[in-house]
Amino acid sequence: MDGDRGQAHTLEAIVAGLLLLSSVVYALQMTAVTPLSASTSSQHIENQQSSVARGVLAAAAERDALRPTLLYWNNDSAEFHGAPGTGYYTTGPPNTTFGGMLERAFDDAAIAYNVDVRYRTTDGDVARKPMVHRGVPSDNAVRSARAVTLTDDDRLVDPDGSRNVTVAESSTFYADDLNGTVYNVVRVEVVAWRI
Repeated sequence: MDGDRGQAHTLEAIVAGLLLLSSVVYALQMTAVTPLSASTSSQHIENQQSSVARGVLAAAAERDALRPTLLYWNNDSAEFHGAPGTGYYTTGPPNTTFGGMLERAFDDAAIAYNVDVRYRTTDGDVARKPMVHRGVPSDNAVRSARAVTLTDDDRLVDPDGSRNVTVAESSTFYADDLNGTVYNVVRVEVVAWRI
């Protein structure tokens, strides 16, 4: 009788060990880390990219570099200067102070980015105008945005830095005139991701 009990305990121990081992194997399969899965290091990189994007926008706003870039518009061809055919930049940023800041912050660090301008339409909807389009953002892309108020007397900027017609006088400017002294409040959004 004692031998039967010993065999039963041994068999129970083996079954319990197999259950424990299969549970561990199953748990490891469910939490396998792949190069594309989130980890603390990739979260750190995302936080770093987000900080850089916020920092670039804050520095550009402080230096008043966002407004001239938003106004760097060719009234004749209805596109940003130096972005023929597409209306936005695909190989690099605009040739402005803000463009230089983007280049130093992201291009030199092998980080891809897009810059979009969002604004209200006269219908009350929100429209998007791409300024820089460098590709489709990855799933772990970060976004940062800054609002800039454009007034009716803001003038379009030519490549040589000279001022052109006002946004209110422009027939091709991308953002709608919402009437009043405020032409529109646009939101500059930077989307960044690791290449």
